Amino acid sequence: MKPGDIRAMTVDQLDDEVLKLKKERFNLRFQRATGQLENTARVRQVRRDIARMKTIAAEKRSGRPAPTPAPVQREKPAAKRKRATRSKAKPE
Repeated sequence: MKPGDIRAMTVDQLDDEVLKLKKERFNLRFQRATGQLENTARVRQVRRDIARMKTIAAEKRSGRPAPTPAPVQREKPAAKRKRATRSKAKPE
């Protein structure tokens, strides 16, 4: 779930969704143990969704404003370096 969708939820909705995801995580652990789990990446997705929801719920409870994303700054490509050349030997 995307953070924008999560931020639109109320704290009660977040708590309900976290509870659902915890149950899903529990079932996924059993499926993995019995070898029935087909999409192993789902375990990671659920774990991270739970963390996102808990973080946003804590922000809402504390009254802190939601963080604004930093503007993307693109780096300028480095100037090409000139190759070092050997200096010619000076005749004496």
